[in-house]
Amino acid sequence: MPIHPGRQHNCTMGDDPSYIMIRVRGHLGPTALAAFPRMSCRHQGADSVLTGLLPDRSALYGVLAEIETLGLDLLEMRKLPPPPQSQEFGSCGAAVL
Repeated sequence: MPIHPGRQHNCTMGDDPSYIMIRVRGHLGPTALAAFPRMSCRHQGADSVLTGLLPDRSALYGVLAEIETLGLDLLEMRKLPPPPQSQEFGSCGAAVL
C-alpha cells in the first residue's frame, strides 16, 4: 500500500481557539452527535462533516477521543479560517445564511 506523504504546512493548533473541520464516514444520528456539543454537523455524500470553534488543543483531543470511543472512521481533519459572522451551520443540515 503506497504511503501518502501529506502536504507540508505550518498549520498547528496551539492554545488559541481554532475552527476545525472533521469528516467521518457515515451519517451521524442524534445520539452520536450528542458527543460533540461544540460541533455543528452536516451530511456531505455518505459522510458527516463536523465543524466548530474549539478553544484549545485539549478540546481537539477530546473530540478525537470521542471519535475513537464511538468507533467512527476519521477521514479528514482540517483547521479552517474563521467563517463570516453571518454564516452558521445547522445540525446535520445545510449552512444557514
